[in-house]
Amino acid sequence: MLVDFSKIKIFIKPGATDMRKQINGLSIIVKEELKMDVFTGNMYMFCNRSRRILKIIYWERNGFCCG
Repeated sequence: MLVDFSKIKIFIKPGATDMRKQINGLSIIVKEELKMDVFTGNMYMFCNRSRRILKIIYWERNGFCCG
């Protein structure tokens, strides 16, 4: 499914994130550290310590997408 990115804001969490975290752990970071609502449809990006791996989560209609 294609996503219309023209209406989506992308937020990048500064610093390193433990890449073992899955959707639940990353959504807690969005809520508690970034003080944002993860259910808005915006994208949230996280990188590992060496900045070689990215994880992106966003809410789409009825569930999370993670890539």
